[in-house]
Amino acid sequence: MVHPVDTGASEFRMLRSLSARIGADPLLVQGAGGNTSIKQSGVLWIKASGTWLKNARDDEIMVPVALAPLLDAVAHRSPAAEAAGQFTLADLNPRQLRPSIETTVHALLPQKIVVHVHCVETISIAVQANAEALLEGRLRGLDWAFVPYRRPGLPLAQAIAERLKPATNVLVLGNHGLVVAADTVAEAALLLQRVTGLLARPPRPAPPPDLDALLRLASGSDYRLPASTAAHAVATDLASCRIAASGSLYPDHVIFLGIGSVIAGPGENAAAVVARNAAAPTSILFPGKGVLMRRDANAGAEAMARCLADVVARVDGVARVNYLSPKENADLLNWDAEKYRQQLNREGTTLQ
Repeated sequence: MVHPVDTGASEFRMLRSLSARIGADPLLVQGAGGNTSIKQSGVLWIKASGTWLKNARDDEIMVPVALAPLLDAVAHRSPAAEAAGQFTLADLNPRQLRPSIETTVHALLPQKIVVHVHCVETISIAVQANAEALLEGRLRGLDWAFVPYRRPGLPLAQAIAERLKPATNVLVLGNHGLVVAADTVAEAALLLQRVTGLLARPPRPAPPPDLDALLRLASGSDYRLPASTAAHAVATDLASCRIAASGSLYPDHVIFLGIGSVIAGPGENAAAVVARNAAAPTSILFPGKGVLMRRDANAGAEAMARCLADVVARVDGVARVNYLSPKENADLLNWDAEKYRQQLNREGTTLQ
């Protein structure tokens, strides 16, 4: 079998270029989130778990998976579908990378090109209790389907299979993100642009952070200011802070930042917040002031801190929000595939 890069296949090069472009846009993809794929000659080439789409032009981040046996495993609800790595083609995967945890989603869609993003515009709708009704008004005329939240992997693939119709090329995943599919990279890029445009809304304005106060609150602790000034908006805007305070909104938040958000109480500094928690949180929200990140927080955590601010700023302050349940949080943290991503995130390997 010939590696598509070796053949100089233009469609594969175009997918790598599109992947890098969307991976560099924090409103579409954050950190190691999101994934893209292409089907060629019975092989599904998909982004490797834990790698960053923005590196698609320069690094070998795509993994070859034998499509037919994987689809057979999904059809038979075989546990093997949960470990798509066993369907990889070893001779074309010298780095022994694992395929994305969402490989089954890409396999199920019949189109040649599949693009999955954690678009903040989409997530801000997909976390709301009336998400399907909101989408109906915005996506009318498109072949789309809404899929209520299921854990990524086989449960999500099965939920998609139940709603998938022959012409469906847009999926909005509850509390998760957006999938678009097409037969060419150019068509997929246009469809992604169209859908994200239809779902776009301006973020709620947020007051600037009180950096002097935050530095005082961090004094003597293992906390620092976040890399992105935009991350502070989740705390300086009190409506956003209330939404974030109530629980986990989507899977990657749980994986990279932990369950929910830790909110400082009146008069508390970072050291006091740590003292009342079983473990030092990755980030702390100080209402009206801004955010502090644990000093060892890496780029993946930083990206998700910015993502949280971007998502909640687009949710109406009076909206009814669906949060991940305690069981759904636990399922994510205890799932072997996500433990692998957590390990990569901690080690900082293949992530940048």
